[in-house]
Amino acid sequence: MIPIAPAGLSRRARRFVEADGIRVPREDIRRHRDVWIERGIPATEIDRAAAFQDRWGGLALPPAPAYEGGPRILDADCPQGSAAQGWSFPAGDCRVSMAYGFMIGPDGAFGIDADRWTPLHADADGWVESLALAAHAGRWARTVTKITGPAVESLDLAGYEPVPEVRGVTDTWWRGRDSLIAVYRGEAVGLDAPRCLEAHVYGGLDEWGLQGG
Repeated sequence: MIPIAPAGLSRRARRFVEADGIRVPREDIRRHRDVWIERGIPATEIDRAAAFQDRWGGLALPPAPAYEGGPRILDADCPQGSAAQGWSFPAGDCRVSMAYGFMIGPDGAFGIDADRWTPLHADADGWVESLALAAHAGRWARTVTKITGPAVESLDLAGYEPVPEVRGVTDTWWRGRDSLIAVYRGEAVGLDAPRCLEAHVYGGLDEWGLQGG
């Protein structure tokens, strides 16, 4: 089924969701509400997961350039955690076997639950915006350069501005005069593995390539 993009996304992300996404049947997780409450899960956390499911549940998008493609399908499940550490819930199953899972954290951030909780974007909207920007930049760039490991820290971002719509936390996007740079720090931080640092530099972009709506 062709999805309808949720309100609040950029035009670029709306086009991406509706042109490249597929909506599959999604589970109504509200039917588990009574059982989950009996297990001690707060009703407010169940409502939070249900709201995510209403907005994003069942949406399959093209693979991300990092994190082995990201969730196969955005899909909420049973919240986990405690009052002391906060509550999170799964954001969708991995495409391949991974050392972490994708989660929505206590503050609504989209991230990975690796050796430690690592928020990538302030919310799931930011994750989808980053996917849309990567697809757009990859289509229009004349060159794409991948940088890994400590060399990422040597990138000169002077003259670049952060791309606000991706709502970057650990991961960020930067817009320059004729290029876009995506910096993926999540695995390096979450797994304490600097070798996993990664950046993609999309060069030779015109104004449309830099913005895309």
